[in-house]
Amino acid sequence: MSALALLDYTSVFIFALTGALAASRAQLDIIGFAFLASLTAVGGGTLRDLLLDRNPVFWIAQPEHIAIACGAAGLIFFTAHLFESRARLLLWLDALALGVAVAAGVGVAMSLGHGAPVVLLMGVMTGTFGGLMRDVVANEVPMVLRQGELYVSAAFGGAVVALLSANVSGAPLLVLGSCVLSTFVLRAGSIAFGWRLPVYRTRPPKL
Repeated sequence: MSALALLDYTSVFIFALTGALAASRAQLDIIGFAFLASLTAVGGGTLRDLLLDRNPVFWIAQPEHIAIACGAAGLIFFTAHLFESRARLLLWLDALALGVAVAAGVGVAMSLGHGAPVVLLMGVMTGTFGGLMRDVVANEVPMVLRQGELYVSAAFGGAVVALLSANVSGAPLLVLGSCVLSTFVLRAGSIAFGWRLPVYRTRPPKL
């Protein structure tokens, strides 16, 4: 199995867990769990493949991605009650999934020979859009819009690190591994230590 395929499978599984956790918080039935888990799992990668004109889209070429997402949904459906704080678990799993998915987006764009701007955008979009869809459907405030938190900025930072690593060394494992690690560290720092970016503050108009 290639590194890119492994990243896609891993991000699908972890993002599906977060989608199922969101479904548990919304008290959906088992079909609702499977739907929200699958939407979260393949949302970002689907948008990536459509924009990059990859035909067919990754989960259509390999439907086992949907089976993995549904399996993750079933796992959470029967075990969610065991966790003291599903919101906290969702937050940390999402941070891990973000790092893996950003690396998957970056890796696919690089493998197709695209330049830095496209690589950056594909990394950010692959990492963030599945979670955005999950939060909107579950009627939660999207994590990407939480004031000042490092989320999209963490994804962007991880993609930048991947590009810098590619210029230093062409080793795929180094490039993708550094992307996963840097994205997760930035997001984890925001969750655990309150790392923030300055937010816009309105100012009174000048007379």
